[in-house]
Amino acid sequence: MPSKVPFRVIQASSQDDGFSAKELETHAPTVNGWVTSRFCLYPQELVIKLKERVRIRKLQLLSHQYLIATKVEFFVGEGNRDSLGALHGNNFSRLGYVSLSDNEKTGYRARELKSVHVDCYGQFIKIVLHKNYINRFNLFNQVGLVAVNILAENKDPQVQEKPPPVSSEYTDPATWGLINRPDYISPMDDLAFDMYQDPEVAQIIRKLDAKKAEAVRQERYDHAKKLKQAIVDLQKVGERLGKYEVEKRRAVESEDYDLAKMKKVQMEEYRLKVYQQLELHNLLDNKPTRPRNDPPPPQPRPPPREPDPPAPQPRTPPPPAPARPVAQSYEERPLPALRKQAAPPPEPEPDFYTAAEPDDAQTSPREEEPEPMSEKNMREASAVIDVYGLPLVAGAYSKNWAHREDALLKVYKEMSEMPPETPRDQCKSKLRAAIFLVQRSIKDKVFAVFSASLKLLKMILEDYIPQHKLGKADVTYCVDKTMPNLLAKTGDSAARQRVAALNYIQDMAQYKEVKPTQLVPHHATQPFKLTIPARLALSRVELVERLLKDLGLEKNSGLTVDNVMKFVVPALDHTAGEVRDAAVRVILDMYKAVGAPVRDHLPPDDAATRKKPLYKNIFDSFDRIDGKPTEAELKAQKQAAEKKKQEEIEQLQAQIAQLKDLQANIGKEDEEGGPSKGQLDLSRQSTSLSNTNNKVPLGDINIQINVVQKEEGKDDQKSKPPTTHSKHRPPPREKSTLNAPSEAGDDVSSLMENMCIFCGERNEAFTEEGLDLHYWKSCPMLRRCQHCKQVVEIAGLTEHLLTECDQSDNFQQCSRCTEAIPKDEYEEHNRLKQCVVAKPEKVANHCPLCHMNIPPGEEGWKTHLMGKDGCKNNPRRVQALEKKGGRLGPGAKGKVAGKGRQQAGSRVG
Repeated sequence: MPSKVPFRVIQASSQDDGFSAKELETHAPTVNGWVTSRFCLYPQELVIKLKERVRIRKLQLLSHQYLIATKVEFFVGEGNRDSLGALHGNNFSRLGYVSLSDNEKTGYRARELKSVHVDCYGQFIKIVLHKNYINRFNLFNQVGLVAVNILAENKDPQVQEKPPPVSSEYTDPATWGLINRPDYISPMDDLAFDMYQDPEVAQIIRKLDAKKAEAVRQERYDHAKKLKQAIVDLQKVGERLGKYEVEKRRAVESEDYDLAKMKKVQMEEYRLKVYQQLELHNLLDNKPTRPRNDPPPPQPRPPPREPDPPAPQPRTPPPPAPARPVAQSYEERPLPALRKQAAPPPEPEPDFYTAAEPDDAQTSPREEEPEPMSEKNMREASAVIDVYGLPLVAGAYSKNWAHREDALLKVYKEMSEMPPETPRDQCKSKLRAAIFLVQRSIKDKVFAVFSASLKLLKMILEDYIPQHKLGKADVTYCVDKTMPNLLAKTGDSAARQRVAALNYIQDMAQYKEVKPTQLVPHHATQPFKLTIPARLALSRVELVERLLKDLGLEKNSGLTVDNVMKFVVPALDHTAGEVRDAAVRVILDMYKAVGAPVRDHLPPDDAATRKKPLYKNIFDSFDRIDGKPTEAELKAQKQAAEKKKQEEIEQLQAQIAQLKDLQANIGKEDEEGGPSKGQLDLSRQSTSLSNTNNKVPLGDINIQINVVQKEEGKDDQKSKPPTTHSKHRPPPREKSTLNAPSEAGDDVSSLMENMCIFCGERNEAFTEEGLDLHYWKSCPMLRRCQHCKQVVEIAGLTEHLLTECDQSDNFQQCSRCTEAIPKDEYEEHNRLKQCVVAKPEKVANHCPLCHMNIPPGEEGWKTHLMGKDGCKNNPRRVQALEKKGGRLGPGAKGKVAGKGRQQAGSRVG
């Protein structure tokens, strides 16, 4: 199978000082690599010689982060070992080329690793690099390679190699074929492995990998599993040691020898500690073998006994128990490589502890040592163990609540007593390790542990960070790591923990170091799913309600109309009523603070939306906050007005019936007792048109009756004038008593038929057909609907378009100006917000023609629609003014007479 082969660089076109081509022969995190000379001529060539002629299967290049070639070509050659000149000319065969990225997207911080799969034979490899990419870091037009790796097979095509022998004593042929694939390339031979691993650890990993393959071949799968886990742990260790080595090299280059010494000591201590924990001497020296038992025994076979390593006193197993391998000691240690036992069953992860409360008699005493940590927990807390040590972290992971509380209190004490001059890196590592423990302890079900975690977090945010002058990034790290668990804790089943979490979040938002970051409102206003429990949803909404009262909607509070409404509007659809009620409270508080912008995040205020009781309640509350009557109150007022109008109509009808009876009686008296004269004066005070049924209901009519009896003995005596009449009324004509009832009836009919009940104009031409023509063309109080051609009052045009018009489905009412807006224009109209805000009806009317607020009441409408300085968008107003400005015609005189009668009627009625 292909493996990594060593090589030598025998020729390079050029090289820069400190970046020799010989650097490519070594793979380590600290190598500088090869860089061409400044302003070199392209292409640049690099020739590599292998130890012997091999079958090359894979080529790898690690390019420089900003000294990047545009194209790289590969050649392979046989060559003459004794003549370097023979390498030139036609002795090389071209394999192909690869193009490299300009690395601009990564900001010239990442290195590109190119892997090329080939299949050829040779001993020499030539790499040709073409011109460089131009960037702000490559000032001298150079190219560079950090590392080159060659994977090949050591065999010649002319020699037919036999496969390695398979011993039936150790290996199943089928298994051997699976683990000995000819095209398999070990990850340990990859270039990325060597470039980020400490060289010493990398060699140890390769040895363990070989032993793992040997264990698999011998079917010692338990031992292979342990070796695999040890390799995984060592890879992490090697990466960390490689990082320390790079930091030490940088310290030496900057002549910071104190830091370099500290890194060296840190590396040595860490390396020694890991080697002791893993007991590498046992893993590397252990060479157990066992014979294979082909016939299976009738009873379960005990674990095979392996021979003891050479020692003065050989190890012997205890008589009653089956022999245990020497490597068993590795299994029993609480180390990262600890294998999982099949029995007893694994303990559940103590994410949410079910330990007893402090007053429970079943709790174990504090004097007991915490139990050893499991393999998974040790891997999870490896960074914290490096900072605070294994005993303290084991206490934090203990099943005993007392140990968990003690661990947090020890961290609290240690961080509180740290001097201010402590190095910044050490302060940050302590903080991040402590936040890891706090993040875990917040989920603890024991209130004492939960309280200790809140106490530690408060000390970190209020004292530790300011004291050690840590930055905003550290505050952000603390809040981002702990807020999700704190928010989850607000839905805890225990009321004490739930209230404590809510109070702490509310206080944390006010901390001096936390408040400028606005992180608490940001996390608190993240929308939640409707499937979460009602208790948690209610706590989330109540938390936002509290923060809104404490922080307000100021510029730097972190709470805005958008994020609060996006959080709370979905809560209106939660299945729990208490959650919906809390959401409504928050919306009303927002409306009291900012007003109209809240409506933009809610459905439109129309009849369809108000069918839902929840939104009807919200919009009614908005109206109360604005000082407007609610829809129900408006409906009640309208019904009361209609009822009053109906009563007035009934009273008028009764008066007319009495009048007819009186006229009939007067006619009878004239026939029997002598002539008399009755004069009727009807004056209209108020009338209105019902647009729904096109009927003209009568308003209040004051009836003035002046009856003058004839003197006895004089048959041809003329009627005297009425005792009270208007100065504009023409003098009464003399009539015979027989014609008096008929004249009175004609006078009433003439009064009603010759006057427009909307604009008040009187005209003798206003017959039934004349009034229709007047309504249709010239009445300034009316207009024709452009959509259904029906004549409607201008004052009721908006209501007509929304409810009565044939095209009412195409209109929607604006919540600002209350006008009927076409639906296809509504979004643009609502977005611009340029309309005039309508005032309550008691304060002003809103004209749908000029879109302005006008004086309230009927007189306000008449003044605006008929006056000299009235509505500019009412074309009928101009016609009415021209009539008034010209010579008074019969219609005008009739109108004046009508007003005179109205005044007279008012005085008498």
